[in-house]
Amino acid sequence: MKNIRSLFIALTGITVFAAMALFTVSLTLAVGGILTALMVGRAISLRMKPVPVRAKANNGQREMRIWNDGRGTIIDL
Repeated sequence: MKNIRSLFIALTGITVFAAMALFTVSLTLAVGGILTALMVGRAISLRMKPVPVRAKANNGQREMRIWNDGRGTIIDL
C-alpha cells in the first residue's frame, strides 16, 4: 500500500510539474508572438506613411492666387 501511495504522489508531482512547465512555455510563446506582431505592424505602418512633397511648376509665370475675403472671391493673376 505504501508503494502505491508513493507512486501516486510521485506521478501527481510529475504531472503538476509538467503542466506548470507547459503553461510557462505557452505563455512565453504567446507574449513573444504578440510582441512580434506589434513590432512588425509598427515597422510596416512607419514605412507606409506618406511623405509630404512640396513641388511647384515654375515656368516663368507667377502662380495664380485665389482667396475669399468674406466679401467675395479674389483672383490675383
